Parts: sequence; structure tokens; C-alpha cells
Amino acid sequence: MLAIAALDAAFLLVLADRYGPHRDELYFASAGHHLAWGYPDQPTLTPLIAVAADMIAPGNLVVLRLSSALAAAALVVVSALTARELGGRRDAQILTGVVVGTGVVTLVLGHLLSTTSLDVLFWCLVVLFALRALGRDQPKWWLTAGVTAGVGLENKTLLAFLVAALGVGVLVHAGSRHHLRSPWLWAGAAAAVAIWAPNLVWQATHGWPQLTLSADINQEYRVAGERIFYVVQQLIMFSPLASVVWVFGLWRLMTAPRWVWARPLATAYLVLLVVFAVSGGKGYYLAGIIPALIAAGCVELGERWERRRIAVAAVVLALFAAVAWPAAVPLLPEKAFADSPYAFVGQDQLETIGWPEFVATLRGVLQSLPPDERGTAVVYAENYGEAGALVYYGLAAPVYSGHNGFGSWGPPPQTAAPVIVVGLTRPGTVFAGCRPTTRIDNAHHIDNEERGMRVWVCAKPRSGWSNAWPRLTHLDA
Repeated sequence: MLAIAALDAAFLLVLADRYGPHRDELYFASAGHHLAWGYPDQPTLTPLIAVAADMIAPGNLVVLRLSSALAAAALVVVSALTARELGGRRDAQILTGVVVGTGVVTLVLGHLLSTTSLDVLFWCLVVLFALRALGRDQPKWWLTAGVTAGVGLENKTLLAFLVAALGVGVLVHAGSRHHLRSPWLWAGAAAAVAIWAPNLVWQATHGWPQLTLSADINQEYRVAGERIFYVVQQLIMFSPLASVVWVFGLWRLMTAPRWVWARPLATAYLVLLVVFAVSGGKGYYLAGIIPALIAAGCVELGERWERRRIAVAAVVLALFAAVAWPAAVPLLPEKAFADSPYAFVGQDQLETIGWPEFVATLRGVLQSLPPDERGTAVVYAENYGEAGALVYYGLAAPVYSGHNGFGSWGPPPQTAAPVIVVGLTRPGTVFAGCRPTTRIDNAHHIDNEERGMRVWVCAKPRSGWSNAWPRLTHLDA
């Protein structure tokens, strides 16, 4: 299993510096330089990792993405340990590691630094420790699960839903209900809340912005088409063939007499499936619990099939998943990827292309200003990716944005002018004396969110920065 995990990590690190950084990574790097116990859109752990990487090796994507590659490798090992906890022998553990390690979502999360990269691993760890508490009837594992959950909640709040769903699972099944009387379980819950408390305090003292942002996201995705894709995404995110394995595993967890002790896990998945379906969640929200269902399916197959058939299944499942790898990681040249069908499903990769050209364009506009204006000029970018890129690659002017966390790092000084504006289609509603300059493009003319944007030079905000800033700040994904 360590060999499989090491191959996963090596594969991801070899590809780490192809294309460029994602807009979220650029944002995290900037957020890390404004360390706090929370931000409007996430807790503090991922920005902390991003700034540590940026301090060790500024601008190095391999170092920036090292933690994600290691998390993907750890996910392989934890999934195999989960199979062992469910009674799986060596063949079942290896099959689990292959299915999880070659899954498209594993490679996506292992390639980019994101809150979800670590969140999925924390989910899998909490599930593993919960299964140890239930299957071994050793309640002390609840404390380990609680501490793990607390650290994970400092990375992404979504983990709270897993903890609650597991609690429902323990409550509704008579065979596990006695754990609710264990002081270890409540000590674990207290530990999770205590570790999470600094972020909760930050959110409370800032008006719970993450709830506002979550409500906006959920409203956007609570439509029929997105609800259908919510189900489809779960069935394809490892691979369509892998979904057969984990659906089979879910069914056996719910019906096999020998797994009656593990029923809370199946119940937790079903609870989360309904909750996220109703609330407008995304399919990948459940990516952290599906490896345990894959493990259950692989354990069942390992007991029904001989070793040769298991080996064939592992190869087939890996090859079937590999067909979609170019949508997950930068295997193709940039232009070839953009012109391929993979670009339709791999939109995140399109957003990693063209940032150096974007920054160079803004740098050229700055250099075109009269010498006496360059020293006082500032840049306003509409979204955190654009602002993050200008900070990450270095621009000889202060950079501001009203998007999410950037909104709390402004406004600029009242005397800051002129203003180079990018991302606003009608800057004249906020700024005075605006004139268009150039448009954003990239080396291969690849169509992504930034390409074609107009760059403006404006004299100043119409009513001063302090009055304009509330109009420029916004919370959205």
C-alpha cells in the first residue's frame, strides 16, 4: 500500500508545475499573508499551508502543492486501512488502494491545493476511527476521531456534517447506541469543539460571513439541473466503474449481518445524501465518505473472487479511470487540452492557464502611466484570483479587491490614485475618469474567465475610497 501511495504522490508531483496555479491557490497564498483564525469563505489551515510553502520556495508550484499530493497518498493508505477494519484481507486492501488512488477526484484534489484536498482526508480519518470504535467496541477511538475532526474543522466547516451524520447513525442503530453513554464519545465531541472554537469565535465576531456565503452557493445550486448533476457527480468522480463497487459496498453495509456494527456508516452516507440534496450541496461534498464504501465493496469482492480475478479487476478499474485523467491533471499540452473534450469537464484546469500573461498585461498598463502617477497608482481586481495573481507574481503597485477575504484587507488610502481596474464591465459607475486600455489574452488564446477582459485606467473613486468600498465588496464563490 505504501508503494501504491508513493506512486500516486510521485505522479502528482511530476505534474505539479505544469500549466500554472489555480485562482483559489492564488487566493490562499494571499490570505496566508493576512493570517487570521478565519476568513469569510474558510478557516485558517489551508492559507497557513499556502503561506508556509510561499515562504519556503516563493512561486514554486511543486512546494505549494506538496501537501495536496501527500494528502492524496495518505488517502490511499487510510482507505486500505478502512478495508482492513472491515475485515478485508490483503487483496481487498490493495484493490481498495488502486480504486481510490486512480480515482479522478483523488488526482484532482492531489494536484491542486484546496480546502477539499485536506478535507477528504480528514473525513476518511474520522470514518476510520469511528469504525474502530464501533467494530472493536473500543470507545477510546472516539477521542481520536474528535481530535481529528477538530483539526479538520480548522480547514473546512463541511466536516461538521459528517460528525453530525455519524451521530445520527449511532443513535438509530440499537447495536451502537450504547456508545452514546460513553464518556470517550463526549470527550471527543468536546475536543472537536475546543479545537474548532477559535474559528467559531472569529465567525461570530464577524457576523457569520461563511453562513452568508454558503446560503448564496446553495441557492445557486438548488435547481433541478444541478440536483441531477449532484447525483451524477457522485457516480463519476472516482470513475463510473468505481461507482459500481461503492454502491455495492453501500448495499452490503446495509444488509450483511456481519456488518451490523458498521451500519452507522451507511446511515451517515444516506443522511448526508438527503441533506445535501435538499440544501443545494455539491456532489463532491460526499467524496470523503465514499472511499469507505469503496473499501466495503472491495472487501466483499475479495471474499467472492480468487486472487487472479481481483488482479484483473484492479487493472480494469485503474485503466477505466485513467481514460479521464487528462481532465483531472495536466497531461496534455495546454492548447491540446483546451481544444479537447476534456476541457468541458476540466474547467478548473482552464483557470490555471494564462496568469503570467495576465500579470504582464497589467504590468504594461502600469508602466504606461506617467512617472509621477506610478508611485501612487493602485490596482483594483474584481475577483480574488485576479488579485491573488498580481500579488503572487509581483506587481510594482498595491493590489486590492472586494472579493471575499480581500474585502477585509481594504480599502486603499484615500489618496490612492489613479486606479487600474480589471474585471469590472462598467467601472464608470464607481470610478471617475475611466478610459479603456488593452484586453487580457494568453499565449494560446485559450478561452477562460479572464480572456477578453478590458483593463481600464480611472482617475479615482467618485465618492472616495471609504464610500466606494462597500459597493465594491462582495461575498461569492
